[in-house]
Amino acid sequence: MKIIIINGPNLNLLGKREPTIYGDSSFEDYFKELEKKYKKIELSYFQSNIEGELIDKLHEVGFSYDGIIMNAAAYTHTSVGIGDAVKAIETPVIEVHISNVHSREAFRHTSFIAPNVKGIISGFGLKSYELALQSFL
Repeated sequence: MKIIIINGPNLNLLGKREPTIYGDSSFEDYFKELEKKYKKIELSYFQSNIEGELIDKLHEVGFSYDGIIMNAAAYTHTSVGIGDAVKAIETPVIEVHISNVHSREAFRHTSFIAPNVKGIISGFGLKSYELALQSFL
């Protein structure tokens, strides 16, 4: 089974950025833990702060992977293009958020990705990614 985690803008700063919301662990360290725990799954990881690169990655893996776990971060609430890319591919996508977006600013309550995904997991910290991964098993 091939699963990719795709992270959007500012998630490269996990562990440094607003630790009260996002925690104090880097995503790279967390990803290593997932790889150790789920050895039978071929896991990969991609992060970009650039919307077009995220769309390109969805196009690249969206017909050959078994699952995509995507945290588009702020692009969730602004990018029609990423929503359209998710709709255009065959690989199922789980939308993930570290924080509970519905307990934050009102603009974060809208997702342009949500209508095109298999499901949404929000508010469980980094554990949200593992919950998404388990949904594919």
